Amino acid sequence: MNNKAKLLTIATTTLALSSLTVGTVLAQAKLTNQSKLFINGIGQVKVGMSVSQAAKAAGTKLVGDSPNNNCYYLKPQGEPKQVGFMVTEGRVSRVDVWRNSKITTPKGAKIGDSEARIKSLYPGQIQVTPHKYVQGGHYLTFIPKDRVDQNYRLVFETDGKRVTQFRSGKLPEVEYVEGCS
Repeated sequence: MNNKAKLLTIATTTLALSSLTVGTVLAQAKLTNQSKLFINGIGQVKVGMSVSQAAKAAGTKLVGDSPNNNCYYLKPQGEPKQVGFMVTEGRVSRVDVWRNSKITTPKGAKIGDSEARIKSLYPGQIQVTPHKYVQGGHYLTFIPKDRVDQNYRLVFETDGKRVTQFRSGKLPEVEYVEGCS
């Protein structure tokens, strides 16, 4: 094989690998039931993104309430169905994960977990407060130690025994008990 043929083979292989890498990155970017809920977003969708940036990061259209300047919710068109994005001032401010979702946090916390499991996954960082509407229920709020994350929270709602839904986002929106109401 001469030098030109070797260079052509190397160039073709490199191009094929870069196309494969781009395809893999795009495939990973699409929001799914396996996406992880972080303190500042879900999957590639981050708190602070505009709606168009969030839709692009989610790899799907975001549909729902009519946009307004105060507060409204959008959901991914299709999967995952039990996820909502709170939008305030035109930007994603919080992500809600509702009943029957398979979404977890990076540590594996999920709907159905016991209060004890949540506390064990985040030792010394869970603040427990009474639930406003569920008698005997609680809000288990993860408070980050890292200075860079001080304006974010992860809030698990429970019935007093198990997680029924959870959310993440920035203060103060993540702590709104009634969402946009």
